[in-house]
Amino acid sequence: MEGRSSFPFPYQPYSIQEQFMQALYRALDQGKVGIFESPTGTGKSLSLICGALSWLTDFEEKRKQEADALLQKGQAALSSISSSTQAPDSSSTEPDWITEFVQKKAQRDLVSKLKERLDEEIKRKKREERLEMIRNNVQLKFAMKRKNEEDEALKLLQLSKEELAEGAGDKEDEELIVAEYESDDETKSKNRFQGLDVDDDDEELVEEHVTKIYYCSRTHSQLAQFVHEVQKSPFNKDISVVTLGSRQNLCINEDVKNLGSNQRINDRCLEMQKNKHEKSDPEDGAKRRRGPAKAVCPFNKVSAQLQMRDDILGSVHDIEQLLRLGRELHSCPYYATRLSVPPAQLVVLPYQMILHEATRRAAGVQLKGQVVIIDEAHNLSDTLSCIHSAELTGAQLCRAHSQLTQYSERYRSRLKAKNLMYIKQILFVIEGLVKALGGKVGQNAQTQTTQAGTEMLTINNFLFKAQIDNINLFKLQTYFEKSLISRKLGGFVEKYAGTGVSVHPQNPNKENRHTDGLNRYLQSLHSNHAQPVPSSEQQGAVEFDKALSTSPMMQVEGFFMTLTNNNTDGRVVLHRQATLSESSVKFLLLNPAVHFAQVLREARAVVIAGGTMQPISDFKQELLFSAGVEEGQIAEFSCGHVIPPENILPIVLCSGPTGQELEFTFQNRDSPSMIDEMGRVLSNICTVVSGGVVCFFPSYEYSRKVITHWETTGALGRLANKKKIFQEPKKAHQVEQVLSEFSRCIQRCAHDGGSLTGALLFSVVGGKMSEGINFSDDLGRCVVMVGMPYPNIKSPELLEKMAYLDKHLPHRGGKSPGQALIENLCMKAVNQSIGRAIRHRGDYSTIVLCDRRYSRPATLSKLPSWIKERTCTHASFGPAFAALRKFFVEKKRQQQQM
Repeated sequence: MEGRSSFPFPYQPYSIQEQFMQALYRALDQGKVGIFESPTGTGKSLSLICGALSWLTDFEEKRKQEADALLQKGQAALSSISSSTQAPDSSSTEPDWITEFVQKKAQRDLVSKLKERLDEEIKRKKREERLEMIRNNVQLKFAMKRKNEEDEALKLLQLSKEELAEGAGDKEDEELIVAEYESDDETKSKNRFQGLDVDDDDEELVEEHVTKIYYCSRTHSQLAQFVHEVQKSPFNKDISVVTLGSRQNLCINEDVKNLGSNQRINDRCLEMQKNKHEKSDPEDGAKRRRGPAKAVCPFNKVSAQLQMRDDILGSVHDIEQLLRLGRELHSCPYYATRLSVPPAQLVVLPYQMILHEATRRAAGVQLKGQVVIIDEAHNLSDTLSCIHSAELTGAQLCRAHSQLTQYSERYRSRLKAKNLMYIKQILFVIEGLVKALGGKVGQNAQTQTTQAGTEMLTINNFLFKAQIDNINLFKLQTYFEKSLISRKLGGFVEKYAGTGVSVHPQNPNKENRHTDGLNRYLQSLHSNHAQPVPSSEQQGAVEFDKALSTSPMMQVEGFFMTLTNNNTDGRVVLHRQATLSESSVKFLLLNPAVHFAQVLREARAVVIAGGTMQPISDFKQELLFSAGVEEGQIAEFSCGHVIPPENILPIVLCSGPTGQELEFTFQNRDSPSMIDEMGRVLSNICTVVSGGVVCFFPSYEYSRKVITHWETTGALGRLANKKKIFQEPKKAHQVEQVLSEFSRCIQRCAHDGGSLTGALLFSVVGGKMSEGINFSDDLGRCVVMVGMPYPNIKSPELLEKMAYLDKHLPHRGGKSPGQALIENLCMKAVNQSIGRAIRHRGDYSTIVLCDRRYSRPATLSKLPSWIKERTCTHASFGPAFAALRKFFVEKKRQQQQM
């Protein structure tokens, strides 16, 4: 297909949006890996939507035309073959039977090809007709709803009869027993649909995947915002969209949702699915009637799910709308959305459902020949490493060993020999992990002391050290997946919690850690929605109760899986603390490209987008080139901002008001004179800047140190006389409250006047307010960056990552890849922080980078181009302060003239 010159858009697009969509269209059409950078406030989401969906629409139209042309060509060819058969060529040297065979074979091949295309065309037309009917025929919806209600009444009546007929006497805990397992018999593999057995009645649920676009982002709030943009786009009525989420986000069964943790919700849901399939299996009917009735989910009915699937595909829904629709139709949104994936044209989902293979498989996501768009991808490398890393504490290992031992002993007579063998191997590996930490299983982890220290090992060396190198971890991984032992053990512990099953109770504050990389990442998606609790003591008690009633075996399973990585792709870190319970064993992924390569291999095209993607060089080297992508396969696009040049003033400040040079290196940043000078700089800034000032410190520790010093010297009091001071909260659920008070204070000061000219917010780079928070308009008239936020160079994990890059990546520009990593991590964090201001076309702000090291050409080159081009470096404070004052005087004059 040729490129487009115009695109459907809800309003007249900016020129940079048109350029963005044209570049995106070409990248998708040519099947490339695209890196797209468009600053926040330039309409990136709408550009992605309209550019990508325009390509998809054209692609489908082209396939339709090709199918029509092939059918016409086929009919003509069949006619030709038929006529040549009737009139054989007398001049041919081949015997008649050979000529006839060749002609019939060509005819069969052509008919087969035509039939395949015809089937595709029929299916496509049926899908289109069904969606059109769903969108337009409201009466049909109400008729289906009434039918579902009648069916439900009949089913409830039948269910009550069944429950009366069922009696007691079945074997106790049957649902907790691991089924018979044959590890080497591949012929016994079951047909599974998204993690569940497919009944004959459910065959209509399985559909072929149409060409689609997968859009993923970091948080559920970002996904919801994207869906709202789709609803505002010209494609709102013509595109089928589905939003995927976790059970915790989409479950409407209050009894299940109130269980709290992801693991418990997943376990209960899967158990209810199993019960549903057992109930519908006539062969097991006699056996089933001997036991008590098992709970099934009232929202998991095929007819209701099919109706909800059609409603989802008929119009665009965000997650809140999906929940309301599920309650209205009495259908499970979690499973209905998964049924909607194959026929959907746009699938909106969180990062891990694309980037983590097991999660991708469980969600029914198929990437073969599809388009993947990864938004907010500035930290994609770190995200991949986080998702595929895992950590276990000594306390968790001891609990898992104790629980699995008791499970094995309780059901020993009912477990098959193969199951007992694998359970014994799991126990052996856990014991080896505990020994590697310097402890022993069967004893209280809280009272066992270990020699403090950190040890970094390759995977193979760790397996030798733990003396588990003779265990086939790949077979164990298969056993975990097929036997569902983690879920069985979780149910066992939940049922018998408080009866001696869960031993070695630990200090809840030390035990409550996010240990598995994927679970940690899943939890971060919900951090914005966390609810406050009355007190930290009550919170600790709640977490302690949860720890005793759940099993850490799911985290153990995740850690086992990480040990199957290639020996060179990761390291195992042993952190030994004062006690075994505090010690931990962690898998650190060093080569994220190995997992991203799967996505790049399968997808037709991959688009990596973000507001600030700089610096891009390390990104390409670490994730793309290492995954086998060639330079010619990469398409890059970067655009400036839509704001006029006079609406932003970036300044590099090399010295303060007294002439003290500003260089916040680790060696001199604690100097009282340096901290005092920074206080004077901030005081002068607050004098000329009305509204909100956001000041970023490189770390929480340094922030506390500086603020404490300013309190002692009185500098903080002088700042408080000019602006009300706010500090970034320690807990995620307090962020919204602080931001709300910060905003109200600025609005009040602008309205009432008085001595206060706004508010000053102390924040931290990489903290809760450095990403995903908008300081637009008066909330962020000036962003101040104190020093350069280099990562901790003494971190064993970082040192190992640097050594790995130095060994496996080429050296460029006289710097080693490890050194480049340090600088790039720093500048990525800076770019994210200063990008909190300037959120729309009419916005204006200043950026003050307080450290002379920002003036280095190599450092300036890593700033976003639209900021770098307008940055002024000032060796002394006077000219910088004058430029700052002039900027705001001019903005005030413009506002008065409006």
